[in-house]
Amino acid sequence: MFIVKFLGGLLILFSTSLIGFTYGNRYSNRLNNLIYMEQCIKILETEIVYGAVPLPDALLNVYKKGNKNVSFIFKEIREHMLKNKVEDIYYSFYSIKHILKNNLSFKQQDIEIILSLGRVLGTSNREDQEKNFKLILNQIIILEKEAKLDRDKNEKMFKNLGILIGLAIVIILI
Repeated sequence: MFIVKFLGGLLILFSTSLIGFTYGNRYSNRLNNLIYMEQCIKILETEIVYGAVPLPDALLNVYKKGNKNVSFIFKEIREHMLKNKVEDIYYSFYSIKHILKNNLSFKQQDIEIILSLGRVLGTSNREDQEKNFKLILNQIIILEKEAKLDRDKNEKMFKNLGILIGLAIVIILI
């Protein structure tokens, strides 16, 4: 009977710890993905503003050159744009909204900034495009600082909380 209780306690402790680590890692993932998104947007800016590359090709180049943890969304945007023959690139950006939230751990404000890139992309001349890119990159840098603070504050807490809740449940059941 002791072995069953011991194994049950280990199982409970393992599962609550895993839940805590999963929630804690979301904060690290968000920060890392914001950094990768910033790099991808800089690549996109270079392609469009300085290279004068057509948008579908620029999106494909971002996919190839960027970190694959994030750059895959630019391939998704490109495929949506070409498949649906969308004139307004915003709808292609909007189509990846669920990926940004679920796969990249982005908050709503992060998603709104990326969608705002879709609103302004290709709607003006190069100088205005460059200003829009600078504005969006500055907003992402601010979000990175906020994400770092959130990570520092919450990641360790969730990891420890998962372990402590597991220990509390095991103690109560024994």
